[in-house]
Amino acid sequence: MITTMLVDIDHLLATPIFEAGRCSINFHPLHSMYAIGIYFVMLLIPNKYVRVVAVGLIFHMVTDFQDCIWMGKTILQILAL
Repeated sequence: MITTMLVDIDHLLATPIFEAGRCSINFHPLHSMYAIGIYFVMLLIPNKYVRVVAVGLIFHMVTDFQDCIWMGKTILQILAL
């Protein structure tokens, strides 16, 4: 599951690469709602390795979502609704 931290490679596509007050959910491509939906669909694939990666990716998104909450963002701001 440590390898699921490679999902943060998409931070290199951002300008600037790091910004202290930025919420990564819905900002980076691999942190988008579409990507998160794919991670949940991966849970349905009957391969234990794919499922382990899916759980790791979902856990990563949950912790990033929690970071956004701690920054004072509302759920609607995070989801960009």
